[in-house]
Amino acid sequence: MNEKFLDFVRKYSAQPIAVAVSGGVDSVCLLHWLASLGLKITALHVNHHLRPSADTEAAYVSALCRNLGVDFVCFDWVSDKPATGLEAAARTARYKFMTDWCRENSVPVLMVAHQADDQIETFLMNLARGSGVVGLSAMRPESYRDGILIVRPLLGVFRSELVDYCHKNSIKYFSDEMNFDDKYTRVKIRQNRHLLFDKLGISDERILLAIQNLSRARDALDMDIESRVRSVLYDGYALFSDSFLFDVPPHIGLKFLGMLIQIVGGDDYQPRLNSLNFALSKLHDDCKFTLGHCTIRRHKAQILIVPEGAKTSIRKKNEKIKRLQKQQAKKL
Repeated sequence: MNEKFLDFVRKYSAQPIAVAVSGGVDSVCLLHWLASLGLKITALHVNHHLRPSADTEAAYVSALCRNLGVDFVCFDWVSDKPATGLEAAARTARYKFMTDWCRENSVPVLMVAHQADDQIETFLMNLARGSGVVGLSAMRPESYRDGILIVRPLLGVFRSELVDYCHKNSIKYFSDEMNFDDKYTRVKIRQNRHLLFDKLGISDERILLAIQNLSRARDALDMDIESRVRSVLYDGYALFSDSFLFDVPPHIGLKFLGMLIQIVGGDDYQPRLNSLNFALSKLHDDCKFTLGHCTIRRHKAQILIVPEGAKTSIRKKNEKIKRLQKQQAKKL
């Protein structure tokens, strides 16, 4: 078993854990490793009913959990499927099923099986998009989604090690045919990533090191920006001076704006960089537009962000803030 994995999961040994198990090699190996450590785990599987083998995979994961003595819960995604954006919709549904279950059952941690190859592929995909520090630092080992701590204990473990473990221990797993379909950008990167080393001498380990360094920079940046964000959030909206965006370096302004839109709009992710750049350019002048389930308005030197559909009177928001400040002053 991988030593990096052991060091990482040790701190979770005293609490209940949910683990996402699709039936693929990554999640099957993660399940075996967690079960062998004697952690209190429940395996969660989502049957999307998108492939002919979906029922077979769900039955296999159920049997595997029974053999390992692990509690098992299966969710069925039977709602109407979108004609476009199916992969993103399936991911959203999958996380909703699992995080809802975690909250309802007082399980604070959901472990998922993203590993080192996934991390490198995410970095390269975001590099191709021209992402900044946030995108290039790829996936966090720990992050929150819908109030549940999402933990990725395999980010330091390569897929080849997981495959070897399963083969040596005669552990069955399934392969998703989408993982071999080069119409997907991630698959193209996976099939050609070796060229970075073969042609340029850039190893996977060096890419992971760069991601770790970028992650430290992101964490330091986030601490400063989160303080700024808290200072301008009120009762479900944000109101602030344009100096928060334009009297700071552009990357700070973009991150600040992205955090606010994510919080006020209630999305799991911030808008993409090109959308934020477009928004920032519009906010140099008086304007009103929507982004990330928010309505954003600038009037004179103030910028207001409210949930989409809410009223956008900056004057009334200012009056409300003054009343709140007076109430707080009286309490002091």
